Amino acid sequence: MSDISISTDGREPLSAFRDKLGAAEQGGARAAWIANHLFQRDPVSLAAMALASTRRMRVALMAVSPFTVHPVQAAMAAATLDELFPGRVTLCLGAGAPADLRSVGIDAARPLWAMREALAIVRALLDGETVAVAGETFRAQGRRLAGGRRGVPVMLAASGPQMLDLAGSAADGVLISAGASVEFLRWTLDGVRRAAAGRTVRCCGLVYGSVDADESRAHDRLRRSLAILLRGAHHERNLQLAGSSLDRAALDRAVVAEDWAAAAALVTDDVVRRHAASGTPEQVEERFAAYHAAGLDEIVLAGVGDGEQVARLVQLERRQGTR
Repeated sequence: MSDISISTDGREPLSAFRDKLGAAEQGGARAAWIANHLFQRDPVSLAAMALASTRRMRVALMAVSPFTVHPVQAAMAAATLDELFPGRVTLCLGAGAPADLRSVGIDAARPLWAMREALAIVRALLDGETVAVAGETFRAQGRRLAGGRRGVPVMLAASGPQMLDLAGSAADGVLISAGASVEFLRWTLDGVRRAAAGRTVRCCGLVYGSVDADESRAHDRLRRSLAILLRGAHHERNLQLAGSSLDRAALDRAVVAEDWAAAAALVTDDVVRRHAASGTPEQVEERFAAYHAAGLDEIVLAGVGDGEQVARLVQLERRQGTR
């Protein structure tokens, strides 16, 4: 059976996150992925709360940036959580959102090299080794974690070709960002698996999800999020491979002006269908099946605002996963 999980970006109220956690646990979701966004809620605190309030769900610290959290500190956080809740923790590294980094005066120069060094440090420490990394960006030498070896998978959030190659060759898994079309996801994961050269690499992807008896009403919940996301130049190949027609320049103008009505109008039903799992229950089941067929081992639901939607979406994935 394929896996489904939930996520939070740290912006939603704690009551909403608890509601989603309860629905996810009851429905059989695998994990809660908790984002590390500057100025939002702290992911390690949320992870501890999530682990304590559920019995079996895993927690993934999502896209922890070594530019804001030193790799040693990231390894310490993951290892300590794993000590408290053995076998239920994943650490996912990522370069970080450029806007976040700029807001605190960080110039994330040469992110690929920095991530290679961060992965090496984290991997050595979680393997219980005495770390010996003297890189251009990060140094850690002659020390070990107090908790010893921990069985914490180390994943990498990646989008560009070189970062995807690094995920395939050096990480336990890869996380693909939200808004990916099935066609783009297939192309991306084929590259990851080529770089893996026979290694087992877990492939996870953030997938915007919404379900409703009224297809357009389901899509309406996601238009704003997709507008903010798909206007970026780095989504050009994603849009092309999907065959999506979208005026990114007009979309960017609308988002910058916070003209959400205009932005939503540009994100048509067709665009939502191609870049999310949204619509009627039957349509969502078909999209889940397509995402798994494209190579995802784990769908990580994004953009889901409440426990009722979580419960319905998890049930749909479980239903199609048993067929």
